[in-house]
Amino acid sequence: MTTPWLNQALPLAVVLVSVVAAVIIFAAGEERRLLRIVVNLVAAGIKFALVVWIGLTVLAGNAPEFRYEILPGQELVLHADALSILFASLSALLWLVTTIYAIAYLERSPNRARFFGFFSLCVTSTMGISMAGNLFTFFLFYELLTLTTWPLVVHSGTPQALAAGRSYLRYTLTGGVLFLAGVLWLYGLAGSVEFTPGGTLSGLGEEYAIQLRVIFVLLVAGMGVKAALVPLHGWLPVAMVAPAPVSALLHAVAVVKAGAFALIRLVEDVYGFELMCELGLQLPLMLLAATTIVFGSVRALQQSSIKRRLAYSTVSQVSYIVLGIATGGLLATAGGMVHLVNQGIMKITLFFCAGVFGLALGVNRVKELDGMGYRAPWTSACFSIAAIGMIGVPPVAGFVTKWYLGSGALAVGQPWVVAVLITSALLNAMYFLPLLKRIWLVRPAPGAGPAEYLGRIEHVALVGSAVVTASLSVAIALLAAHRLSPLSWVLRIASEYFP
Repeated sequence: MTTPWLNQALPLAVVLVSVVAAVIIFAAGEERRLLRIVVNLVAAGIKFALVVWIGLTVLAGNAPEFRYEILPGQELVLHADALSILFASLSALLWLVTTIYAIAYLERSPNRARFFGFFSLCVTSTMGISMAGNLFTFFLFYELLTLTTWPLVVHSGTPQALAAGRSYLRYTLTGGVLFLAGVLWLYGLAGSVEFTPGGTLSGLGEEYAIQLRVIFVLLVAGMGVKAALVPLHGWLPVAMVAPAPVSALLHAVAVVKAGAFALIRLVEDVYGFELMCELGLQLPLMLLAATTIVFGSVRALQQSSIKRRLAYSTVSQVSYIVLGIATGGLLATAGGMVHLVNQGIMKITLFFCAGVFGLALGVNRVKELDGMGYRAPWTSACFSIAAIGMIGVPPVAGFVTKWYLGSGALAVGQPWVVAVLITSALLNAMYFLPLLKRIWLVRPAPGAGPAEYLGRIEHVALVGSAVVTASLSVAIALLAAHRLSPLSWVLRIASEYFP
């Protein structure tokens, strides 16, 4: 049982712990390597422990909350609910694993203090998004995420990285302007917008219908940039010039997932599903998600770079989340929400493996994967598990997502969604199976040997991180019926919207 003081302190602590880590890392500088490593790992461990603590508190029926007025009539609200914990637990767990991976990956690279300082601030932004209790707080941390991830995208300082950074800022800052316009307009109509299951705008629907439709479009456009909805996705493939740990963060934990999480909050906790349907916004959102799913898969087929193929796969896969919440109903909504976790774990595995292929073997293109199963068997096995999960093959987590999305769509009378899922699965197979064929069924080129790692510790950290996340992607499917599994957790959340 938590005291009132702890109820206020916990959400604030889970956000600020990474700020403290960033300050220490920046102050320590480049030379104090051991201190930087210890601070990174300790902060990631503390954050994960705090999220578990808050999650158990929410499970017990309490709702930790911190409030502070920063503008007249506008409060910074950090509030923990079941949906907060879903995103926060994914972020905290994968950030802990990614920290270990990044330390090993960047061991011999310059500017590590700068990288890990902004890395920690990026964690702060993501946790603020997770815990935001109103739209004002959400917007502040959402835009802070743009500022803290840009230095990671341009970290290498090459002309390609700087060009990618400019593209990233053009897209995200434009999205931020649209988001801000929508927030200001909505606050002018409704006042402070607190996140409430079922939405907070139901009383405004009839009188302000046209304005609410325009505001919805502005907010979806602003959030859709980070969620990589078509045609707002262009920054994502370009950003793949960043180091592998950054790519993993962008796709699995931070930016893209923040966009998807924002759309969940918008549909379920701001407008509410019923109001969205009354305003005629459901079908357009479903069609936008379906178009993005198919478009991303088709574009992935055309990519010869491994990371760019994975990037377009993300464009497609993240829209499963949007499709699920737009479809509505208990099962489809749960399928969309659980994909927030399932896709994150599978996609981070793929990027971990791609990073190992590139760092240890210089393999960055699809045609260079021949015989990789012989040269780097553990990494190749992890890549294969995550790839078949993305296709939707059991017993990997992607199957759970597609089963619930398909079942949910049929339950609410939307059978065309099943056709989209089948089309996507076939396209996923078309762009992943040729990679697996090259990895396992084609012999390596003459003279190609096993991977040459930088050292034993780096080998264990890099490959071990992929093994952990690949194992998780199987475990959460096999244990889907457990009461603490991601699926059981999202069914609990979805039941608040569709009792």
